[in-house]
Amino acid sequence: MARVINVVATECQPEVEEKFNKWYNEVHIPLLLKFKGMKKVTRYKILNKTDEVATYICIYEFDNPSEFQSYTESKELADARAEMKESWKVGGWEIKWRAPYEEMKTWER
Repeated sequence: MARVINVVATECQPEVEEKFNKWYNEVHIPLLLKFKGMKKVTRYKILNKTDEVATYICIYEFDNPSEFQSYTESKELADARAEMKESWKVGGWEIKWRAPYEEMKTWER
């Protein structure tokens, strides 16, 4: 079965950027990683910022589509979303877009 990545693109206001990154790295991702089917999480920050693209993307990796589907219905995701709403009541950041992708082919050296 093909692996699945879930890509989440986010943007935050400059005045909360440090707080946002600390929360994302130290609270949000550890909560999501409690779901055993999530194999890996990698965050990226854009090199050259423009208004057309989000500053951050986060890639969540799963071994197969059924693991990803289980994640979307999991208590771990529900708990992380509830914590997120509580921690960020006043706003300061947003999810620009998110989408799951199924692996087609991998090339390696």
